[in-house]
Amino acid sequence: MASGSEQSVSSEKNDRPLIARLLGYWARLENWSIASALLAMMTLPILEIFLRQFDTGIFGSAAILQHLVLFTAMIGGVIAARENRLLSLSTIVTFLKGGYATAAKSVSSSISVFVSSALCIGSWLYTFNENSDFEQLLFVGFPLYWAKLIMPFGFGLLTLRLIWHSGHAWPLRLIPIAASIVLYSIGLYEWESVEGFVWPFLVLLLLATALGAPIFVTLSGAALILFWGWGGYYPDEVGPILALNLYDLVKSPMLVTLPLFTLAGYFLAQGNSSKRLITLIESIFGNLRGSAAIVTVLVCAFFTTFTGASGVTILALGGLLLPVLSSSGYSERTSIGLLTGSGALGVLFPPCLPLILYVVVASNTKLVSISLDEIFLGGALPGLLLVIMTIGWGIWKQPKVDIQKQLGNDVGILKALWSASGELLLPVVALVALFSGYATPVEAASVSALYAFLLYLVDGIWIRKVKIAKEFPQMMAECGLLVGGVLLILGVAMGFTNYLVTEMVPDRIVEWAQKGIESPLAFLLALNLFLIIVGCLMDIFSAIIVVVPLIVPLGVAFGIHPVHLGIVFLANLQLGYITPPIGMNLFLASYRFGKPMSEVIRAALPMLFVFIIGVLLITYIPFLTTWLPSLLAK
Repeated sequence: MASGSEQSVSSEKNDRPLIARLLGYWARLENWSIASALLAMMTLPILEIFLRQFDTGIFGSAAILQHLVLFTAMIGGVIAARENRLLSLSTIVTFLKGGYATAAKSVSSSISVFVSSALCIGSWLYTFNENSDFEQLLFVGFPLYWAKLIMPFGFGLLTLRLIWHSGHAWPLRLIPIAASIVLYSIGLYEWESVEGFVWPFLVLLLLATALGAPIFVTLSGAALILFWGWGGYYPDEVGPILALNLYDLVKSPMLVTLPLFTLAGYFLAQGNSSKRLITLIESIFGNLRGSAAIVTVLVCAFFTTFTGASGVTILALGGLLLPVLSSSGYSERTSIGLLTGSGALGVLFPPCLPLILYVVVASNTKLVSISLDEIFLGGALPGLLLVIMTIGWGIWKQPKVDIQKQLGNDVGILKALWSASGELLLPVVALVALFSGYATPVEAASVSALYAFLLYLVDGIWIRKVKIAKEFPQMMAECGLLVGGVLLILGVAMGFTNYLVTEMVPDRIVEWAQKGIESPLAFLLALNLFLIIVGCLMDIFSAIIVVVPLIVPLGVAFGIHPVHLGIVFLANLQLGYITPPIGMNLFLASYRFGKPMSEVIRAALPMLFVFIIGVLLITYIPFLTTWLPSLLAK
């Protein structure tokens, strides 16, 4: 018999409006669908490894994996829109109040709805193009065009969600709908003179971006306007071009590793792994000066390496590590600064998401050939350098306190080592699978994800005693939200890159740079200065997508080793996480610790200077990035 409280909860659920209950069911369907896609991505390569022992395999498994990536990109983007967490370049709107905030939201939403609906229409036209082969199958009984339908379906849902979040009442939600109709009318009826609208449209797009429009809107909107106005394409041709670029992206064989390694990180971050690692490092370094800083730096670097997102590290570990630092005598400002900076560590260690993303984007330029093995090895020593420098700063800032009272951890090293052995083996499993030659990079990522999944099940069922069925889809949706948001941006950005290549913009930049810059060292200095500015204005994912196609031709022209260029690029962008005014870690630390942005910025400035010194060493000592890849080549 149900208790009174259970009856009350049941009654409240039944009293909810029908539309709210339906939306709740739909949200759960989205969560389970992306969870299923991620699990399928993890399982298929494992089956391939097993079946290969019997000289057989799964027909079309590579194509299935590629379309699962497309599905994840679209549904992940839809979930991000549902949670109102689509990545944007600007946070100005958070400082606006009242009518100003409402007006800003209407402007950014109007442009966002226009661009998203254009992508929906364009992807529908692309899917049912008269040249499409409707008889082609993805696998037995499943036509290929069914898989492509996720694009118009996803962009359609995105558009509806953008309309819903454009205001708190329907009169406000009608504004972006009306604005989109007006913009479409200009495109359809003024196409012959549309060149005159390009600059006003671009200014309007930049204004919307400044007021909080998502990054995917900025990049795809720019491509839409430029192809349409200066590229000479009819309005009904541009949308299919962008959809084609998005679809072609999923054909990159390395792209599948991105969601798989990120999934492994999320499995790891969900349970008590952080506590076990903290206990282990405390037991090893607890009697050393600066032991709390060592714990903070190593644990943060470990988690960022596998989640691919420093924000997850700060939000998940900030509450655990701040008391550790405080109990060792660190001031609140020093503790917050160390946590804000340490959250960015790990970006250069394999198999972090930005490393994989860089390989995918750089390889798409067709100018360089970089393998995951090379970029992973290239980032190891520079990443270790930044970790050591950060630990050194933390030790230097350690107040003079009784060493025995620093951490107070009396757990034996062997006991702590045994407890955290599962987590410690994860990077070993990933790297052995990758470099052993018995598994492809995709299969190595799948093995890593499966291992982390087993750790998650053991931790959840036997240690935390949670209901996996309730926790699992939400955790997978969170992972899909991050991965889908990044993949969506990457896909639509390929359209923008396509326009730049069509107009030979990279060639012009190379020509200009060769005339104005005399040596590779001068080029690297100019690149550092440029990337510091980029890091101030863009997050690491959007910067990879937009800037890499522009700097790779420059690196080739000046004879910079492609791995060295990639690590220098990522190390500079790692600065962006803690660089004012819009470093992602600064905002997240402000949110996590409940401190004003100005206070967090002051706290993080020493870490910023440490990172700058480290980046300069990485830039001008190529040995750090090329030595290990050269050993692999031998």
